[in-house]
Amino acid sequence: MAGWFEIKKSEKNGQYSFVLKTGNSETILTSEQYVAKASAVNGIESVQTNSPNDARYEKLTSSNGSPYFNLKAANGQIIGTSQLYASEDSRDKGIESVKANGATQTIKDNS
Repeated sequence: MAGWFEIKKSEKNGQYSFVLKTGNSETILTSEQYVAKASAVNGIESVQTNSPNDARYEKLTSSNGSPYFNLKAANGQIIGTSQLYASEDSRDKGIESVKANGATQTIKDNS
């Protein structure tokens, strides 16, 4: 089963964000918050465009030593951030999962 995007609206501040999920409902990429829903939709389109490109992934290590990654647009802006992983190998599998699921056209609007 293919992955999908979910658009959410924060109950706290009314802002929008999206997540990319795998076919088994695991969240693999989380966006920043946007004031406008249209901006979240643009972010999804940016994931669809940039996720196949190896050069768009920034591999990082958090302050507690856990590997994670950012997906960036061509202009260097962060489109989405992964969860923290237990190992670099797990992080690299997460990147492969975003590559495999990021082009999905399925968007669930939960806002």
